[in-house]
Amino acid sequence: SSSKSLDSLQVAVAALLVEAARMDDHFEGPERQTIERLLMERFDLPVDAASLLLRSAEVEVARSTQLFPFTSLTVKRLDEAERARVIEMLWEVAYADGVLDPQEDMLVRRIAGLIHVPDRVRGEARLRAMARLGITPQ
Repeated sequence: SSSKSLDSLQVAVAALLVEAARMDDHFEGPERQTIERLLMERFDLPVDAASLLLRSAEVEVARSTQLFPFTSLTVKRLDEAERARVIEMLWEVAYADGVLDPQEDMLVRRIAGLIHVPDRVRGEARLRAMARLGITPQ
């Protein structure tokens, strides 16, 4: 679907990824690239569309002081498996620089709670993300 207007669900998911990337105060290089790649893969977007989506999400995040608008839409529009995939994407962003920051960990846990992803599923998503990034669980 190549509609000109950005899909609200895509913006919501991208916004959650931006929130995770901003947690450690370094939102550049690896994290930006990771988010763009994840958006391209997840929503089947060309690179320019993914960049536009990322920029739109950054505007939304700057405008909104809370996660609720993004998480509520995610719950409404995605089934459990797809929400687990969102958590997996968040883990990939959190581990993009090779290190999981405690704030990043807390944010992913919080978002998982808000979008009704159980602890076990969140843990499995984390292991999949780490495996994809070639990070060995400690």
